[in-house]
Amino acid sequence: MEEEKIQRSTRTRAPRKPKKNQIPIAIVVTILVVAAGVYLGLGSEKLPVYWIIGLCFGFILQRARFCFTASVRDPSLTGSTSLTRAVLIAFAVTTIGFTAIKYGAVLNGQEIPGMSSVAPISLPLALGAVFFGIGMVIAGGCASGTLMRVGEGFTMQMLALVFFVVGSFWGAHDMGFWDGVFNTNAPKIFLPDVFGWFGALVVQGLIILLLYIAARQWQKKKMGTAD
Repeated sequence: MEEEKIQRSTRTRAPRKPKKNQIPIAIVVTILVVAAGVYLGLGSEKLPVYWIIGLCFGFILQRARFCFTASVRDPSLTGSTSLTRAVLIAFAVTTIGFTAIKYGAVLNGQEIPGMSSVAPISLPLALGAVFFGIGMVIAGGCASGTLMRVGEGFTMQMLALVFFVVGSFWGAHDMGFWDGVFNTNAPKIFLPDVFGWFGALVVQGLIILLLYIAARQWQKKKMGTAD
């Protein structure tokens, strides 16, 4: 009986296609990458650095299958929170790093970097976050995930990228109007101004820790294991 099952499975198994030799493609891509870096270097010394960092970041995202969309989608669809916890760990690490950079600027009497990104807390911010979350789940990727999958050849993400660009241009064009209507009196909250630098680090760290514990318990409840 077992022999018959084995014979049936071997008969129905599709023959494997021979692997393509990708070395020539790799050589061509490497030459193009180097040529692009040299060309960018003619205009600015910083552009080749940005070029290499972008390529490395994209490669790491693609090989690690690190997806921000999956981190908020999977807990509802599959119950898995492994990516959610990975994102929370990344947030914790970057919180420490950026706090050190910003506090270092304060100690040196320099302007705190990134303060232009402290956005007013208003209804449009909350609505935009919800709509963006819905959109990235439908499209199957956020900004970085969409770009990564475009590189992999996914047609759906190519279409999403087109409307991503259109929406970005439209939003940038109308930003002044909406900012004046909704954000004139909206508060900007910078945690170090409220809790102090050390207090802000502790508060954000505790929030991330609580979210991590909640994510772990959620997976344990849905899948029977937290690992």
